[in-house]
Amino acid sequence: MVYYLGLSLLSNKHNSLRKAERRKLLSAEARCILSQLEGRPLAEDDVATDAVGRPFFPNRDTDFSISHSGNLAAVSLAAGRNLRTGCDLELVRPRAKAPAIAEEFFTVPEREYIESGGSFNETRFYQIWTLKECFLKLRGLSVFDMAGAPSFVSGEDPGRFAFDADGVSPISFNLYELSGSAGERYILAAALEGTETEQPEIRWFSRETLDCINMTSAVYMPFPKTDTQIQRWR
Repeated sequence: MVYYLGLSLLSNKHNSLRKAERRKLLSAEARCILSQLEGRPLAEDDVATDAVGRPFFPNRDTDFSISHSGNLAAVSLAAGRNLRTGCDLELVRPRAKAPAIAEEFFTVPEREYIESGGSFNETRFYQIWTLKECFLKLRGLSVFDMAGAPSFVSGEDPGRFAFDADGVSPISFNLYELSGSAGERYILAAALEGTETEQPEIRWFSRETLDCINMTSAVYMPFPKTDTQIQRWR
């Protein structure tokens, strides 16, 4: 089994690009990462999309997920039978609608975690957002299904991450904070379904890199349900 997180950071010279131009460049960068993780150039017909628009490799035991934000592109890739992966990346930045989004889509324990310091914590908002998004992408769902995503904070132990959802395979989660010398910060979440393996190998494909801290890891073990089914985040 192979499990990678490939990352590539655009240089600051691209900051002047318009949003649409930067997104196009980041999409191309993500495809380049995917090619390098695969160890071969990718032709147009190497990647297909399923009925809900999720990209995949036809007739291959390899799954992948792509995300980008700010100047950073990320790709999670898992090679092995019956494995699925999802990743989501967000640049930590002020977002006027974040409290309203949390109120509509996050659970009560999650909102309490975000506001536990007495005010709305944007970093914690992005932690929950990326975890939910990587789970949705893992399952081939969209942001419109956000309200149906599981809670990632325990109601019994406020302030602690946890995870519980119906399923038949183990799901492992990793949550990272990445930071640069200019003060930029990103939150990155990755999920792997089908094995108890927790840690992806992180590989950089750009000359410039960011400091990367694995903030927490957890594995969800499915049935038979026991008192230890939800393993607390370390």
